Amino acid sequence: MPRTAKRRFTVFSLSFLDVMSCGFGAVVLIFLVINHRIDTQTPDVDREALAESRKLDYLIELGQKDLVDLQERVEDTRQRVADARRQLLAKLVDRDRRKDDVEELEARTIAAQESIEELKTDVETRERDVRRLQAEEEAQEGSKVRAIEGEGDRQYLTGLFVGGRHILIALDVSASMLDETIVQVIRRRNMAPERQRTAPKWRRAVRTVEWLAAQVPLDSNYQILLYAEDAALALPERAWYPATDPDALEDALDLLDDTVPSGGTNFHALVEAINTLRPLPDNVFLITDGLPTRSADEPRRPTVTGRQRLRLFEDATRRLPRDTPVNVILFPLEGDPMASGAYWQLAVATAGTYMSPSADWP
Repeated sequence: MPRTAKRRFTVFSLSFLDVMSCGFGAVVLIFLVINHRIDTQTPDVDREALAESRKLDYLIELGQKDLVDLQERVEDTRQRVADARRQLLAKLVDRDRRKDDVEELEARTIAAQESIEELKTDVETRERDVRRLQAEEEAQEGSKVRAIEGEGDRQYLTGLFVGGRHILIALDVSASMLDETIVQVIRRRNMAPERQRTAPKWRRAVRTVEWLAAQVPLDSNYQILLYAEDAALALPERAWYPATDPDALEDALDLLDDTVPSGGTNFHALVEAINTLRPLPDNVFLITDGLPTRSADEPRRPTVTGRQRLRLFEDATRRLPRDTPVNVILFPLEGDPMASGAYWQLAVATAGTYMSPSADWP
């Protein structure tokens, strides 16, 4: 039997072509079904409505912006209100504090007024006391040997009691009484006697003698003793003069006015002169400016040290009469630091008074 040839397989078979044709036809059918008519007519537009719409959109935009501004202003206003409240609270607190201060000041003012009234009463009382004391002083004015007029109404609380039956005023008339410093003492020592007698320190010493003499009671006796290298009585005719003898006092003060301070200081000579008085003084007022520089013996050297001066002073004070108060009025001299302590001890040991007065005393 003859062999049959094999059939070849192809993709594009009749079935495939049928399917593709059906699909294409369906697409064409759909395309034909759709309405492809184009409406070329333009719809009518309401321009007024459109303008109104755009206006409203613009107003809305502006309103939103204004709303943001208003919100910011509201927030700022709230912040300022909060600050104002805090300030108000602070002012209220400050007002309360100031009110308390005012009340306290009023209380102080009332207290001050009461104090002023008390002071006025006290002043009136003191004025009455002053008038009473002035009357007593005027009544006692006749009991003083000499009136001393000070500058203005100054009065001094000296602590010096000028009393006793026999009162001795001892005045240092050595060269050191010319000034406060050694250099000035040397300078004044070389001046004319008239200028030496007007030296401020020496005039203070003379006024001190006059002040003490003015305090002597009328029922007492007095004497003025001058000492430098030697000691001598200002009123040499007799040992003691009654306070009721003003002429003798004037003579003694005239002698002081003519005296020129000179020489060294011999405290031993002063003590010996005191011991020769009969009767012995019961109150001594010593006016000086420093420790002694000489003794009863001739000095071996032209200079003397501070310790030697203190030794000379201590040797002389051992010879002072017992139970005789020594009141010291010291005008300090430069370069003599131990004088103040030494004379203070002397005053304490003899139950006297020590003072170093100011430059304007007496």
